[in-house]
Amino acid sequence: MDIKAHVVFKGRVQGVFFRATTKDVAQREGVRGWVRNLPDGSVEAVFEGPEERVHKVIGLCKTSCPMARVDSADVDMSKATGAFKGFEVRH
Repeated sequence: MDIKAHVVFKGRVQGVFFRATTKDVAQREGVRGWVRNLPDGSVEAVFEGPEERVHKVIGLCKTSCPMARVDSADVDMSKATGAFKGFEVRH
């Protein structure tokens, strides 16, 4: 079953290739959606796909970018919308 996760990552997550790493991880796992920087220094992402893969991507985002430090990840889960064809970095 596909789900949608809206996530806000907080910590040292801007200027450290966090968005690029998030895109790579999501594409590798076949998860759709987007990621973008927020004005407050956090990073917002939407992930959509099979539940186990979405959870895996969120976990990998916390640890896969060696220069980043994720202090918290606020996650809001809901039903998938089917609105995304791939994964993109938004500006």
